[in-house]
Amino acid sequence: MKVLITFALANEFAPWRKLRSFRSGRLGSADVHSAEINGANVCVALTGAGTRHAREFFREILSSCSDSFGLCVSSGLAGALKPEYQVGQVLAARSVASERPDPATGDSEISCSEPLVSLAAEYGAKTVDRFFTSERVIARAEEKQYLGRKADAVEMESCEILREARAFGIPAVSIRAISDTSYEHLPLDMPRIFSDEGQVSLTGVVAEIARHPRSLPDLLRLGQQSKFAAESLAKFLDRYVAGVVERSRDIQTVAAVAS
Repeated sequence: MKVLITFALANEFAPWRKLRSFRSGRLGSADVHSAEINGANVCVALTGAGTRHAREFFREILSSCSDSFGLCVSSGLAGALKPEYQVGQVLAARSVASERPDPATGDSEISCSEPLVSLAAEYGAKTVDRFFTSERVIARAEEKQYLGRKADAVEMESCEILREARAFGIPAVSIRAISDTSYEHLPLDMPRIFSDEGQVSLTGVVAEIARHPRSLPDLLRLGQQSKFAAESLAKFLDRYVAGVVERSRDIQTVAAVAS
């Protein structure tokens, strides 16, 4: 069985990479990291932040892969849109909405795989109604709380990844850990700190700190929260992926006996 896990940023994946012996490799022109978990080939891809990067990178991976993945998890960090969700909490969404409708169907929302969501709940994730995939960074607490009327958490990749997975017939789910609460502002001008590839640029961070030196304490706080959330997510994913593989093996065994 082949499992595809996506993160936007390297720091989101870093704790899990330390937990398992992931090997660096390539699928087509895309850099990936692979490990064997419970007998399954688990492939991690870093798409870069934002909808465009996620869509193009994910499409490249699936087009380059000779044999299809059995399932996909769009993972990483997210901002809470409701006050009940705290830093480090792992959420699994029943669906993901976007402000950009699907060009093929016109739909602005896509459902996650119900079995994958249910299993996430069994392993400790909080099941929520909806994530919102934003085209831009949602930095202000007031805007988070406004979006909280229609979604539980905000991120920037899942809807595009789920759409591409659906196009290739791959069951998919979005699972995220909370890095910032609904009542927190994000420091700096966040879009300025990303490179053209959608990764955090050290040069961009330094330049923004120089422009806004008073934001440094808030930036350090966000960094600590993000690290804690990524560690929480890594522990969850390690259990969850092993459980999904085992459950899939049980289902296949029952099907073989029945036939």
